[in-house]
Amino acid sequence: MLAAVAGGAVLYVASPPRPLWWLAPVAFTLLVLAVYGRLGRRGFGYGVAFGVAYLLPLLRWLYDFLGVAFGVWPWLGLVVLEALFFGLMGVGMARVSRLPMAPVWMAAVVVAAEAVRSRVPYGGFPWGRVAFTQPEGVFLPLAAVGGAVLVGFAVALTGCGLAVLALRIRQAPRRWIAHAVVAVLPLVAGWVMVSLIETDAEVGTATVAVVQGNAPDAGIALLGQSATVRANHIAQADRLVDDVRAGRVPAPDLVILPESSNVFEAGRDDPDLDRIARELGVPVAVGGTAYGADGRASNRMILWSPQRGATEEYAKQQLVPFSEFVPLRAVAAAVTPFTDDPAGDMVSGDRPGVFDMGSARVGFAICYEVAYDYVLTEATRAGAQLLVVPTNNAWFGRTEMTYQQLAMARLRAVEHGRAVVVASTSGVSAIVQPDGRVTRSTGQFTAESMVERVPLRLSTTVATRFGSVPEWVVVSFAVVAVAVAFRRQVVTSHSPGK
Repeated sequence: MLAAVAGGAVLYVASPPRPLWWLAPVAFTLLVLAVYGRLGRRGFGYGVAFGVAYLLPLLRWLYDFLGVAFGVWPWLGLVVLEALFFGLMGVGMARVSRLPMAPVWMAAVVVAAEAVRSRVPYGGFPWGRVAFTQPEGVFLPLAAVGGAVLVGFAVALTGCGLAVLALRIRQAPRRWIAHAVVAVLPLVAGWVMVSLIETDAEVGTATVAVVQGNAPDAGIALLGQSATVRANHIAQADRLVDDVRAGRVPAPDLVILPESSNVFEAGRDDPDLDRIARELGVPVAVGGTAYGADGRASNRMILWSPQRGATEEYAKQQLVPFSEFVPLRAVAAAVTPFTDDPAGDMVSGDRPGVFDMGSARVGFAICYEVAYDYVLTEATRAGAQLLVVPTNNAWFGRTEMTYQQLAMARLRAVEHGRAVVVASTSGVSAIVQPDGRVTRSTGQFTAESMVERVPLRLSTTVATRFGSVPEWVVVSFAVVAVAVAFRRQVVTSHSPGK
């Protein structure tokens, strides 16, 4: 049990903002030492312990958001729920640990468990996937081939290989040499891939301005302060206009204002945005809550043209459960403040968000969507040459949440071979190059703008082309391996002398 708990704690320490990516494989080494050769129920317990030790500190920001009004229960409830998936992972890893080439099958089980918890319940919760620990790591370039799935598989494979190697190192070399190769191979593959990641502009460059207007550091009390957030962003956009006129910053080709920086009524009339877009003379993408003629709300990015005002719109597809939509509404009031919204559940979008902004084709994933593989994959396939993640992190104060989300954006940059612009109401906003490097960023809870030139790229990576195929292949391997292990156990238990 101690090894499992230590493994979960180590995986947390490996997570951003700490650049200790190399600890992530060690976390799985410790977990394998706990579950190796165990019965399924012991594996479940060790998996749950690993999950709790990892997620409890990782999701501490949820308590900072909701704790004042709801105590520890939303935080602890989510941790326990997600830890159950780690328990199932522990069962699977224990089952397959006696198979030949066990590290491969155990790593596949890790991916399978993540695939399940990224989808259920209520759309899943992919936060805390193994790949998101690797923005500084040697495994990161593998994202260009297989996305978050391959990165997570590689991390787990190295850790599992090290564990089995440690268990067999005293035996004859033929019993452990293959495991040594398995442990080292992902590291070598990542190192080789570093030189193959392309970052050059293929269809020119674009000068992007990000407006971070700031928001009150008020946690749940941010509810009802949309007018303040809007005023802050309009004021910061006006300062950007002044800076451009004075020549203090280059003239941008396009401007991004983050999620929740505005509120749009059904008519989409906004004289301030009309003026800002007209004075800058470039398209402006603005995030906010948008109401339809029926009074229902959605979380949208809206493209503001200097000549025509509001034109194209993208509605967030992957809504946040118990926030943007509320399941189990009769009991949800115990854990969320969003049950009293008179507009009810938000309306989700059903298509990728891609805007033509001047000479650039720009794809969007709003906030939480960056954790989901399909959102930016679909946007890139739809022709996006640049990716943008508008977000409102002010809810979560000065916690690690914003850095955890930035790590996801960095992985997506490599996965799709695109520069990624993170635009936050309160920071951290960032410019991420196609190789995952952050070349410029803002502070937290500051009002500032960034103007930066980024490459526009059109070629697609292997990961973009194949999408979810690698995940389903690895999940299939995991299912087959668990079935084979279970069959072996049944046959053994019914054999003579047993």
